[in-house]
Amino acid sequence: MRRPALRQALLAAVLASAAAAVSTSAPAQDGLTERAEMIETIQAHARSAPSAVEGQGIDPVVLKAMGSVPRHLFVPEEQRGAAYRDRPLPIGYGQTISQPFIVALMTDLINVRPGGVVLEIGTGSGYQAAVLSPLAAKVYSIEIIPELGERAAARLAALRFDNVEVKVGDGYHGWPAHAPFDGIVVTAAASHIPPPLVEQLAKGGRMVVPVGGPFATQFLMLVEKRGDGSITTRQLLPVRFVPLTGSRAR
Repeated sequence: MRRPALRQALLAAVLASAAAAVSTSAPAQDGLTERAEMIETIQAHARSAPSAVEGQGIDPVVLKAMGSVPRHLFVPEEQRGAAYRDRPLPIGYGQTISQPFIVALMTDLINVRPGGVVLEIGTGSGYQAAVLSPLAAKVYSIEIIPELGERAAARLAALRFDNVEVKVGDGYHGWPAHAPFDGIVVTAAASHIPPPLVEQLAKGGRMVVPVGGPFATQFLMLVEKRGDGSITTRQLLPVRFVPLTGSRAR
């Protein structure tokens, strides 16, 4: 249930969950103040984008998940000083970690419920999967670049995100063996909404996907599959993502 929250109460909850929920290792406890400030920035962006954000803003449950993940452990060491700034950062191989607001928005839009199964296309450093982890029963994530996929899998395992499974492969085709998915998050821009992903979306499920070329305007799209199997799409806001690669992405 979405509800307004007092600023101090929300920040206190974020700090408490960040201290308790991720890992008992000392490095994962760093950046608590920065995470709280990141949450404030996310909320400010949400208030300025009412057409994209549903209800009363980003769900507090999503904000709690964002606050529990040590983002600085998901970026290269030389980028850690900027880890909690609201901007994308390079992670190598021509890829980026999305800005925190976009991660929060995409997570919020798929409306993960307890017991839900989620598919992510484009693991990258593993950050989006880590944010989804406490919200879903199972998260499946596909990364086309072997080095990134292997590193993300190791990182997620070390930080005890035990319900996340990563594989290296072409995400355009989804992961049929584990379909249908209650939510699908695509973290790279395609020229069109991939039909295999629509097929693998459960009835009542949602998918968020950036659509557009690398040198053209991209828009974040919300795709919903109704109970009768019909599909609705909604254009939300302009975005800029790295391109989805693979055999059919363009």
